[in-house]
Amino acid sequence: MTPPLKLILGTLSALALAQGAAASDLRERAQELFAPLPSTIPALNDNVITEDKIDLGKALFFDPRMSASGVFSCNSCHNLATGGDDNMETSIGHAWQKGPRNSPTVLNAVFNEAQFWDGRAADLAEQAKGPVQAGVEMANTPENVVATLMSMPQYIDWFTASFPEEENPVSFDNFAKAIEAYEATLITPSPFDAFLNGDDAALSDGQKAGLQLFIDKGCSSCHNGINLGGNGYYPFGLIEKPGADVLPPDDRGRFAVTETADDSYVFRAAPLRNIDQTAPYFHSGKVWDLKVAVQIMGTSQLGEEINDAEADQIVAFLGALTGKMPEVTYPVLPAETLLTPRPTGEVQ
Repeated sequence: MTPPLKLILGTLSALALAQGAAASDLRERAQELFAPLPSTIPALNDNVITEDKIDLGKALFFDPRMSASGVFSCNSCHNLATGGDDNMETSIGHAWQKGPRNSPTVLNAVFNEAQFWDGRAADLAEQAKGPVQAGVEMANTPENVVATLMSMPQYIDWFTASFPEEENPVSFDNFAKAIEAYEATLITPSPFDAFLNGDDAALSDGQKAGLQLFIDKGCSSCHNGINLGGNGYYPFGLIEKPGADVLPPDDRGRFAVTETADDSYVFRAAPLRNIDQTAPYFHSGKVWDLKVAVQIMGTSQLGEEINDAEADQIVAFLGALTGKMPEVTYPVLPAETLLTPRPTGEVQ
């Protein structure tokens, strides 16, 4: 006998209420651990953001003449078309040298507690200075960067507009601050943010199940906060150290910064926003499959065997962290002059 329509509707209504209650409970748990992205650009320490400064920082981010060779820009390793990184095991830099670590995404990096895998830069301005001077990356010097900028009248005008209170606005510090201002705009609101803000339908049932597992298994112990990571330092291999194919023995992580034995093989927890766009994974860039990376994290960090079905659900949740990219148009850069330093292909 076919049940009466009233009974069917009542059952569906009760099911919807139950699902809504479950989603509400899950949201409350999630809100204790995570935070949605803000709707506005976050404020920076000692760096007021203006439209002029953002535009200048964008030009500098894309300008390969900030490297000694004239080949590499910030966007080379933090490609905004490919998830804010370069999708390589480790990046290629000056004279085609191969760098030691996987390139982190620049997207939402403004929310990280510190920058680089070992946290050696306190903010994005400090981080911007590092690759420019690293011999394996852009191999330039602050003096040559300033000379390059001063050789182009358009850059002088842009720096003057961006730092109007300064007598000598074209400086390496201001170069870094402008890049920081631009990178602070690279925020990607995701379905997970909509869920945290009250939209039950923003996540699929599978993604909600993955979020539940992510919390219950303990992943959120390290990957929490607004960026689901980027805000703490942990030994890679807290429970069981991965093999040398994943954890190279010659990279001791934060030890190089603190020279403290307890910081051997300690790394900043990777932020997980847009993680399904940024393979390969870990500081070594040795793992290309996100599901495999999840399972390695289970055994090495949690002492937990995450089976295939569970890993699939967690990966589904991680997909909900992939957000909407800000619109990026390629900037028209200032023209070189006869005073512009010539590029060099030699290692400095």
